[in-house]
Amino acid sequence: MARNSDGAAGAENPGRLKQIALTYKMTRRVDSKVGLVVAGVGIVVFGVLLAIGFAIGHPVYAGILGFVLAFLAMAIVFGRRAEKAAFGQMEGQPGAAAAVLDNVGRGWTTTPAVAMNRSQDVVHRAVGKAGIVLVGEGNPNRLRGLLAAEKKRMARTVADAPVHDIIVGDGEGQVPLKKLRTTLLKLPRVLPGAQVTAVNDRLRALGDLMSNMPVPKGPMPKGMRMPKGGKGR
Repeated sequence: MARNSDGAAGAENPGRLKQIALTYKMTRRVDSKVGLVVAGVGIVVFGVLLAIGFAIGHPVYAGILGFVLAFLAMAIVFGRRAEKAAFGQMEGQPGAAAAVLDNVGRGWTTTPAVAMNRSQDVVHRAVGKAGIVLVGEGNPNRLRGLLAAEKKRMARTVADAPVHDIIVGDGEGQVPLKKLRTTLLKLPRVLPGAQVTAVNDRLRALGDLMSNMPVPKGPMPKGMRMPKGGKGR
């Protein structure tokens, strides 16, 4: 049994290292200074702790603590810069908001592309204790019509649930892609768990315009067009 556990751990570690390496390569393509910045943070943190250790007469203990804190600081800085690089690559791609919504966290049910038009303006839906959140990405002027139509379509079925609408973008009144998750999590929680389940069930029974369309998860390829049978709102 011990050999099997060691083998599983050995197989898992290379997988994690490979994932870290791939994340670093992806980040470096966008942020060429990531390696220098992360290394610099580690050296500074370790150096400061080691200097304090010599000052108080305990360089060994301070060095060990400095090494641990330096590693932690490097991991935090690398994680933030990798996240920023990932959002930078996703920004402006159709379907990017759906990819973010899929990772909002527990308690949220997301449905990508509940409404779409031929110009690739698209509305996604997320349901949680904050109610129903419609997230649009594309041209703001066209999205207002899509959002209004989707609200009207849901009105009779889920009139007792609050509905929020968000347009992803950098313009006035819009929410940047990198702040989408935070914005959803900051919404006031007004629905109990049982009501969230009921709302989801009613929305599923209502059906979606895109339910019979092969819409890929995450960012959609540029140039993708709706089939002739699908009508945008």
